[in-house]
Amino acid sequence: MKILTAIVGFVLILSCNSVKSEKIEGLPVSHELFDELLSKYVGDQGFVDYSGFQTERAKLQKYLDLLQSTAPGSSWSKEEEIAYWINVYNAFTIELVLKHYPVESIKDIGSSIQIPFVNTPWDIKFIEIGGETYDLNNVEHSILRKKWKEPRIHFAVNCASYSCPVLRREAYTAEKLEAQLDDQAKRFINDDFRNDITKKEAKLSKIFDWFSGDFKNVMPVKDFINQYADVKITSDTDISYKEYDWKLNDQD
Repeated sequence: MKILTAIVGFVLILSCNSVKSEKIEGLPVSHELFDELLSKYVGDQGFVDYSGFQTERAKLQKYLDLLQSTAPGSSWSKEEEIAYWINVYNAFTIELVLKHYPVESIKDIGSSIQIPFVNTPWDIKFIEIGGETYDLNNVEHSILRKKWKEPRIHFAVNCASYSCPVLRREAYTAEKLEAQLDDQAKRFINDDFRNDITKKEAKLSKIFDWFSGDFKNVMPVKDFINQYADVKITSDTDISYKEYDWKLNDQD
């Protein structure tokens, strides 16, 4: 009897581990919940109704739990993985703001004395996926930028600030990813607040300065911008960079 009990217990352990493994590396998750929240609480100009998000915190948490319960597996396509990690970044950024809301800036979250790469809001480890704990920097720099070297990602991830590319009013999905990234790039580059471009002078977002190498890996920065810009930059155009406004992208 004791032997039978031990065998049954061993089988149950194997069964539980098997279920856990399938849960961690399962099929691509649905982003429908996040899509519903974004369409409801993000305005046409990309400003976020954080107070509104607070009223549906349980729904957001359900989506975050879904993301945390299923990490990308080997069967996932490139588009499925990229969409997943962009949504992870954006959803958990919203969650981080909500945990401390109201705040004037996301940079107000965390230690009052912030040391870069040590204790900024982007270095708070609070995302648990596939047995690993991540911070927002891990998601952006160690996964999205490092693995795919896709510069348009910079226009998709949202750092909850005025000068960031606007938060899209829909979740990213594998089926629409290419069109969504192109649309984000075009919208960001032609946004006069974030990039003020004339033939004579181009005052560009600091994103093109901070991450210039990401764009140069694909093509010269000017050429990249000209793919999407309504006004083209020439060799005679003077280039400068705007100050980055870290005020919270809160809907007034």
